[in-house]
Amino acid sequence: MRAARLIKMVLLLQSRPSMTAAELAGELEVSERTVTRDAQALSEAGVPVYADRGRTGGYRLVGGYRTRLTGLARGEAEALFLSGVPGALREMGLGDVSSAARLKVSAALMPSLRDAPESAARRFHLDAPGWYQEPRTPELLPAVAEAVWGDRLLAVRYRRADGEVARELAPYGLVLKAGVWYLCACAGGGFRVYRLDRFTAVEPLAERFVRDESFDLPGFWEERAAQFARSLLRTEIGIRLSPAGVRALPHVVDRASAHEALDAAPAPDERGRVTLTLPVESEDVAYTQLLGLGAEVEVLRPLTLRTRLAESAERVRALYA
Repeated sequence: MRAARLIKMVLLLQSRPSMTAAELAGELEVSERTVTRDAQALSEAGVPVYADRGRTGGYRLVGGYRTRLTGLARGEAEALFLSGVPGALREMGLGDVSSAARLKVSAALMPSLRDAPESAARRFHLDAPGWYQEPRTPELLPAVAEAVWGDRLLAVRYRRADGEVARELAPYGLVLKAGVWYLCACAGGGFRVYRLDRFTAVEPLAERFVRDESFDLPGFWEERAAQFARSLLRTEIGIRLSPAGVRALPHVVDRASAHEALDAAPAPDERGRVTLTLPVESEDVAYTQLLGLGAEVEVLRPLTLRTRLAESAERVRALYA
């Protein structure tokens, strides 16, 4: 474990002029004290790691040192061929260049690792679209992808609920979520998310934008996705759960909201039942979701939802009487 970390540390320092202890700790997922010990170990092993002192200091390799530990192990080679998404690359118009790159990497591998692409493909496959829906590739996706790769501004027309609008966007990144393509772009000084299938026109402009290097696409998407999920939860209901219901609740409603509601709930009663307030999208959605819990949940409020579930339970009882 430590040997792999030391190799990674050398490769990180080899790829950059210098790195602070905090940066190395973040990349290696260890403490700064561990980074200091690892740097000392590398130095004692003959790797010329130099520590610059002071507030702006850090670690660097001296004298243009280059490691020869750049060969791929089998696991690394197989992981490399798993990192691509062939279907998504084809949809963005990058199928040919992706294929060429994979062939070049395959040719550069040691003979004993030449079967890595086939080995990975036999074991793993990504099927991005959700069930029960026909995936559709937006016709304008290749043009948008080209603008993303080239940091080129886009003039677009976008279909909204209140009509069609024109926008000039700085396209930062593309996200494929459950078969639907989204564009994360900067407009008017702020970042927003756009569904590609709602673009009616796209025109790449000659002007390029200066990318904000601090923009983190995965982090931004995770934050916006969580905000979107929470924005749907506009209604609150009161429920009482059995111990089995407590365990099952995160599997039938929004997981994050379920855990937050359970954490905020008072202690269980003498029968182990937990009473809590749960945010839901609507009474209709809650009715459908809570049916799956059967007798493990009791709705306390609103009365309309409690009555609907009681009537449903009575119909089931009559059916099996």
